[in-house]
Amino acid sequence: MKILALFLLAMLLPACAASPATSDSAHPPNIIIILADDLGYGDLGCYGQTRWRTPNLDRLATRGIRFTDFYVSQSVCSASRAALLTGCYSNRVGIAGALGPNSTTALDPAETTIADLCAARGYRTAVFGKWHLGSDPAHLPSHQGFNEFCGIPYSNDMWPLHPDYAKLPPQSEAAKRGYPPLPLWDSDHITNPAITAQDQMQFTHTFTERACAFIRGNAEHPFFLYVPHPMPHVPLFTSPEFSGRSGAGLYGDVIEELDWSVGQIVAEVERQNLSQRTLIMFMSDNGPWLSYGDNAGTTAGLREGKGTSWEGGVREPFIASWPGAIPSGSLCNTPAMTIDLLPTIASLINAPLPDRHIDGRNISALLTKGKDNTLDERPLAFYYNSNDLEALRRGRWKLILPHAYRTLDGPPGSGGTPGKYKMVRSGLELYDLQLDPNETQDVASIRPDVVAQLQIDVDAFRADLGDALTSVKGAGRRPAAKVESPATSNK
Repeated sequence: MKILALFLLAMLLPACAASPATSDSAHPPNIIIILADDLGYGDLGCYGQTRWRTPNLDRLATRGIRFTDFYVSQSVCSASRAALLTGCYSNRVGIAGALGPNSTTALDPAETTIADLCAARGYRTAVFGKWHLGSDPAHLPSHQGFNEFCGIPYSNDMWPLHPDYAKLPPQSEAAKRGYPPLPLWDSDHITNPAITAQDQMQFTHTFTERACAFIRGNAEHPFFLYVPHPMPHVPLFTSPEFSGRSGAGLYGDVIEELDWSVGQIVAEVERQNLSQRTLIMFMSDNGPWLSYGDNAGTTAGLREGKGTSWEGGVREPFIASWPGAIPSGSLCNTPAMTIDLLPTIASLINAPLPDRHIDGRNISALLTKGKDNTLDERPLAFYYNSNDLEALRRGRWKLILPHAYRTLDGPPGSGGTPGKYKMVRSGLELYDLQLDPNETQDVASIRPDVVAQLQIDVDAFRADLGDALTSVKGAGRRPAAKVESPATSNK
């Protein structure tokens, strides 16, 4: 019913304006989104990495555009994915943190996803990889606009064998919490009820092969393909073909295999003569899980990592390629977010925006021109734990609000066992990200005028989306879906 309503709306409402240089109503672009899990800002060669090689992603950036200031709104799995697919801050749609197998909430099927928009315009849609927005049958991708799904319902560390794969104590948190074995779903059926380490070694290959088959099968039809890889989220696995290939340890091997996957997908698009009709985007869901040390990525000097609102947690690599529409070798320094992808895609495929309020903005001009003056000074908010407003950026300035956050307590872990975190508190702090992207010099005391201006934005976000840190509920929040009998729903 949701897709039918969107289809009728698309027929009745005027199409969203689209640039003739970027969108042809007779041949709307195919859309491919490739999402890495816990990839660091500095993990790709085009972002400065030298220990391992990412030639396919580097080539994608060379033939398209690379963003330097691209963000997620929350630096944790489910929340980040909800924002990406709905164009909303995750707390607006009620998704918090990382949903486990026993979660009583899921993304509400009444929310409009990118897949819903595309399906309403006649696109074929598919997702291959990690879903993590509801693990029971009523909240799998088939209820969110996707025609095909093959993948896991939640993170691969929510698995009783983690971190036993490294034969290191203690017993995993997944086992302590009574998580069931990790299943592999294909459409609405569990095809493998108990994933093994050997299965995970083939994840990147399996999802890449399914993605390429989907492209071949829909070469004559517009399609939306979403490939949310489980890697490089711990526990790390790579196929035997890539074991030891990087010379930089297991993490480097995993990244090189992900880069291979991107190369395979791009090559399939080229074999089908679809390059000039296909927008390909690559990004990460949040920053690296730093406590895992040699099993985690790098922030390239950005402060902190996953699970924080500092730049290392929320600033991600973002590459987009669309030959003939995006000039090759482009670079964009304007801040943008994953929430911007839904309205951008809606514009490019001439689809109406959802009836419900969304937070993203159309950044098609950033993609095709690298600049849009209307976006330079908009405020971007960073939440954590669903409803804690921790930071806000406008232009070059980032305001850190008083909050507790985790930081490493001593050296990071190794071999799959994490190091320890400790909780510390920030004050009201201001950073000039143009001069100090690593957030080392608090200038709040010398720029009280900027702090006062940004506090106006903070107050507006609190009134709309809430802030548990100041006990503001927020008038614009929508509830997530409720899951019945979550402990048994995926059996």
